[in-house]
Amino acid sequence: MSAARRLENLVLTIFTFSAALVWIFPLYWSFVTSLRSEENVVGNASLLPDEFRLSAYVDAIFNTRLMVWYFNSVGTAVIVTVTVLVISMLCAYALSQIRFPGRRLLYGVVLASFMVPTQALLVNQFILMNNLNLINTWAGIILPQLITPIVIIVYKQFFDSVPKEMREAVVLDGGGEFTILFRIYLPLNWGITTAMAIVTFITVWNAFLWPFLVVTSEDMMTIPVGITQVNDAFGVAYARLMAVAMLAALPVILAYVLFQRRVTEAIMISSGVKG
Repeated sequence: MSAARRLENLVLTIFTFSAALVWIFPLYWSFVTSLRSEENVVGNASLLPDEFRLSAYVDAIFNTRLMVWYFNSVGTAVIVTVTVLVISMLCAYALSQIRFPGRRLLYGVVLASFMVPTQALLVNQFILMNNLNLINTWAGIILPQLITPIVIIVYKQFFDSVPKEMREAVVLDGGGEFTILFRIYLPLNWGITTAMAIVTFITVWNAFLWPFLVVTSEDMMTIPVGITQVNDAFGVAYARLMAVAMLAALPVILAYVLFQRRVTEAIMISSGVKG
């Protein structure tokens, strides 16, 4: 390896390590703060962990509505993930394998919706949910988050790549469209399905803006919105706030650690589609 190449690798390594430190520092600071007493958080700031108290976590679990927010987040995230995968899979299969009038136009609409920023739809979605009396309901939180054209596009690209001979063989044996999809195509793309499920779940779990707009009571809040309600009569309780934030991030951290390869695969697939 030439000296120039070694220097380039060294510079890239230093840059990557520095970027990782910048990214992880807020997480580290939150964790250290959550282990300290409220008095020391305000009056004796320190970068190093000088206390190990779990009182903030106990306070967060028993003196806030954290478990209710957890239940709401898990429920909405699971429902959105399952619904998105089923709808996207069926839609992508129809666009890829079934010839019907308007198929190209429908796929063009899917591609066009992929280019529209989610924020541009917030006002219309809120008015629609309000007219349907779905404000402060699970349905109001869930329905707008079912608009995920990226999953349809990823599935369609996969279905387009499957050899047509496999479909023709099943048709000759008398199999219908659902047989082809669920017994032939689905087992072939479990990896993509798993990756899309993990990323969709994490995206919905972290969603803040839409749940913040549509929810009006603490009993219906999800974790990201509920964090904004962690305070007391004397102002913000920083240690408890950081404890809630760490508990809120725990499922996402575990999902990434346990399914890192799938998450990375999904990000690469999505990036490839966007590119």
